[in-house]
Amino acid sequence: MLVVPHYAGSLGIIAPFMALALMDHSRTQPAVPARQGLDDLLKPLLGRAYGLALRLLRNRADAEDLVQEAALGACRGYATFQPGTNFKAWFFRILTNCYYARHRRQRHEGPPVEFDETPELYLYSQTAALGLHQPPGDPAQALLNRLDSEQIAAALLGLPEEYRVVSTLYFIEDFSYEQTAGILGIPVGTVRSRLHRARKILQKLLWRVAVERGLVPEAVKERA
Repeated sequence: MLVVPHYAGSLGIIAPFMALALMDHSRTQPAVPARQGLDDLLKPLLGRAYGLALRLLRNRADAEDLVQEAALGACRGYATFQPGTNFKAWFFRILTNCYYARHRRQRHEGPPVEFDETPELYLYSQTAALGLHQPPGDPAQALLNRLDSEQIAAALLGLPEEYRVVSTLYFIEDFSYEQTAGILGIPVGTVRSRLHRARKILQKLLWRVAVERGLVPEAVKERA
């Protein structure tokens, strides 16, 4: 699991999320004692949910709106949650569904990367040339060791939407293939396929970030 910011420090918006969602829900639904537990389940996840929303939308105001919409959806659908199951996966499915519904017509794609032309060992050859590791080292880890969490997050933002979503759920939120598939409502095979392509793109993006941040020698920058 990659360690990236959860944006908890910027979430003075947590209380409004809950207050507005519960207020809206109470207008149409009678009070449900069991919903008292929703507050305890949801609040610890709002920081991570906001982080995910921000990585998907790249705009703080839109991310706040998305989390509020997802929180409202959780309030409305809480009766369908099965106690003892994974609440985080359940809530993140609501959040990703809200994301796709809101942005089906206006997709924000990252800069194009020709992943079909990216060799499987692209990052290995680049890092090996710099002497960052010795076979059989992990080329991605060798470069990740030189990047901080913000730089890793910046690389993820460069992924096209369908790969950015699945990569964030799998690499950042540490969901399994099966959980990621359940959240997105797609087959496990599709998750594996998207992650495979995402890894290829991410190799170039990580290298590009490393070059831009001056983490590799000037002499090799033209190779990026």
